[in-house]
Amino acid sequence: MFRLDDRPLFPDPELAHPSGVIAVGGDLAPHRLLRGYAAGIFPWYSEGQPILWHSPDPRFILEPGDLHVGRTLRNRMNRRPYRLTLDTAFEAVIAACSKVPRPGQEGTWITREMVDGYVGLYERGYAHSVEAWDDGKLVGGLYGVSLGGVFFGESMFALSPDASKIAFVALVRQLIRWGFDLLDSQVYTEHVERFGATEIPRKAYLARLRAGLRTPTRQGPWAFDAAGPYAEGP
Repeated sequence: MFRLDDRPLFPDPELAHPSGVIAVGGDLAPHRLLRGYAAGIFPWYSEGQPILWHSPDPRFILEPGDLHVGRTLRNRMNRRPYRLTLDTAFEAVIAACSKVPRPGQEGTWITREMVDGYVGLYERGYAHSVEAWDDGKLVGGLYGVSLGGVFFGESMFALSPDASKIAFVALVRQLIRWGFDLLDSQVYTEHVERFGATEIPRKAYLARLRAGLRTPTRQGPWAFDAAGPYAEGP
């Protein structure tokens, strides 16, 4: 495991431990986070631990064009149960993601330091959120980071039925319209697998990442296009 110093530099991700951990230390300043994501490396650690940086093998990704929406969810989306927005409540979304309990998980990996780092990225136009609203109340959403033609999903939450799923589908459909190459879900989750995500070797992922970074970054703030978040798609 490599120990980071004050320089925003990262080792070759192919040198990661089999667990996926590649480095420890450093900070979560926006410029370091951007360097990490561009190298295929992201922070993931728990309260009380030092900052741990990961580059897992295999990597869990979704090809935007392979998005699968089941019939039940599609029918629910057709009823437009929530008002969906982009980049209107980033800090509220990340705060909710840090607080909503998850089965089998104690505490949170979204520490105060993480919140500050990603809010810094949001303020610079590199981090984005999707919000689902019901009668003016935030009931679901997700956030992540965007570089080039790649969106790196970080976390999602739901306080009402299917709120995070609907927000996720709306985001992916928008990414398709913008020509994004890849949605990086980092590590396997059954939740995202249902939408068509698959695992690929890290080497293949890094090649896809390098290709995606050739696309100019669409910095924020983002908004859904004129077709709206419920526009038909895959």
